Amino acid sequence: MKVTLAKNAGFCFGVKRAADFAESMTPVPPGKRVCIIGKLIHNRIYNRYLEERGIEFITPSQVTKVAEMSDLIPTDIIIRTHGITADEEAKLDSLAEVHPGLKIHDMTCPYVKRIHRIAEENTGENTFFILYGDPEHPESRGIMSHARGEKICISSLDEFNALTASNDFSGKVPVLCAQTTQNSQEFKKIKKNLQNLYTNCVFFDTICSVTENRQNEAIDLAGKSDLMIVIGGKDSSNTAKLYRLCSEHCPRCIWIESLTELTTDFPDRVKNAGITAGASTPDGIITEVFKAMEEKRSFEEMLEETLKTLHTGDTVNGTVFAISDTEIHLDLGTKVTGVIPKEQITDDTSANLNEMFKIGDEVRAFVIRVDDSKGVATLSKKRVDADNSWIALKEMYDAGTITEAKITAAVKGGLLASVDKNTVFIPASQSGKSRKENIADLVGTVQKIKLIDFDESKKRALGSIKAVLDIEKKAKEEAFWSTIEVGKHYTGIVKNLAPYGAFVDIGGVDGMIHNTELSWKRIKHPSQVVSVGQEVDVFVKDFDPETKRISLGYKTQEMDTWYQFIKDHKVGDVVTAKIASIMPFGAFATVYDGVDGLIHISRISTQRINKPEDVLSVGQEVRVKITEIDEENRKLALSMRAVIEDEERAAEKARKEVDDAA
Repeated sequence: MKVTLAKNAGFCFGVKRAADFAESMTPVPPGKRVCIIGKLIHNRIYNRYLEERGIEFITPSQVTKVAEMSDLIPTDIIIRTHGITADEEAKLDSLAEVHPGLKIHDMTCPYVKRIHRIAEENTGENTFFILYGDPEHPESRGIMSHARGEKICISSLDEFNALTASNDFSGKVPVLCAQTTQNSQEFKKIKKNLQNLYTNCVFFDTICSVTENRQNEAIDLAGKSDLMIVIGGKDSSNTAKLYRLCSEHCPRCIWIESLTELTTDFPDRVKNAGITAGASTPDGIITEVFKAMEEKRSFEEMLEETLKTLHTGDTVNGTVFAISDTEIHLDLGTKVTGVIPKEQITDDTSANLNEMFKIGDEVRAFVIRVDDSKGVATLSKKRVDADNSWIALKEMYDAGTITEAKITAAVKGGLLASVDKNTVFIPASQSGKSRKENIADLVGTVQKIKLIDFDESKKRALGSIKAVLDIEKKAKEEAFWSTIEVGKHYTGIVKNLAPYGAFVDIGGVDGMIHNTELSWKRIKHPSQVVSVGQEVDVFVKDFDPETKRISLGYKTQEMDTWYQFIKDHKVGDVVTAKIASIMPFGAFATVYDGVDGLIHISRISTQRINKPEDVLSVGQEVRVKITEIDEENRKLALSMRAVIEDEERAAEKARKEVDDAA
């Protein structure tokens, strides 16, 4: 049997470009996400391979949530080969501006991008845009979103003929394009019919040349073959077209996704077999089918060997048949031998493998690497053991349990922590540290954490120290609010200052001391009385449990200079005062720290004066008599004249006593 493989089978330029880029992002490291909007290509086997490497497939409706999560964990979003709609592009751009942790990589096929530009630049109010394509295909939806004015997507020549029969495009310019993977022969017929109907039509040959060459080559090969095998995803549009074209030219045509679907023997009458593949079919699958057919093995044998082939990421059971100081060997029941190095069994370098295992033991292990040429598969028992502890971690996440974790490293974007031998990523924003603080200071410490996100399929967990601190803070707050009452005293720490007052932490809850409560004197800023970090004794003046606002008092009667003054002085006392200011009606004089009194102009001198400054000046010290104390309004009335008059009366009395004695 002669087997011919089509030259143009498999990945086209656009698909290979996107696939190579996606693979370059794998394996996705801890503390990062890589997402693709929709499936990268229409091939479930290849998409499953990407998922196993840590890539996630999301829908357009999930984009906003993924973008918001990028604030916690850096995220790359890949736009697949087929492209997306104009609205979806605009949404991604706006989200990337808001979320710095989000990066967008546009892997839309350059041929598809060209059609987007054609649709934007050649349509408007005076055009009627016609796209030959599958209306439900993502590529078609993206193209249609870029076209302006009237537009329609038709999937066949019959639909086009029905459209032109029931519509008159007079006054408008018909513009014709095609989805890149459409049938080139049918597109030519549609173009010809449009030209016959409208002399002003504009058309663009947008079917990918690779697609056209693949289809023409497949038709030619199918006509020469007794058996034609088309390889590709069952949801692939271009593969479906290949299968339809090949079926028209070869009586025996089979459509498979992989080698495992070839389950019958080759008929003896098959002398010439042809193989082609859609644009979304990886080279590895094509090569596997081609080699198997060249060797002319029975399909049953191929299926059996395929099913027994190990792949990286598999978990297998094997029986120990050899033990050395550095590794154990397992019989896996396949064509390769399983080898588990000591470092993939235990971290204890002094451990004795001969004491840990005996011949015949059954061991479950994870496949790290398969080398078919050497017939060896490198396995890991530690990975399976970690998976078991991962189950415990999942239970911890589901229950919302708070656990202890040792911070092992500071990495880009956050911290790595060890929980039961599993690595948990803690984003910097969840470290409990401010942006100004160095999160690396936490390395080597044991912290309480709570798991805030868990992806079982990717074995990825996000932890938060901040969540635990928030829970503890909430508990303190609840305890505080259950015991607070007006007048209750607290020892607090001044946290920060505002122009209008000081904020004080009184046990996990903040209260505010207004400037008027900081001092009996008038102050311009709270820094005149307290400083950040200072320990202060405060009491509750008022509180509102609903708004969580607490008004604190700080000044006491003992701190009140007015209180101290009137406690030690009474009406009639003579004190020394310093002139603080002069007004037309008198002068204000300071008699005590923070206590001023008024000397009315009529009480400055025993002589009539025109204005206070004729006798007084600011800063001058004078003796005054307290003539009135208004405790309610905190006012003093002072008199210099009363002191002078008292002195004159005393002098007169002294003279009389001298005269009487003489």
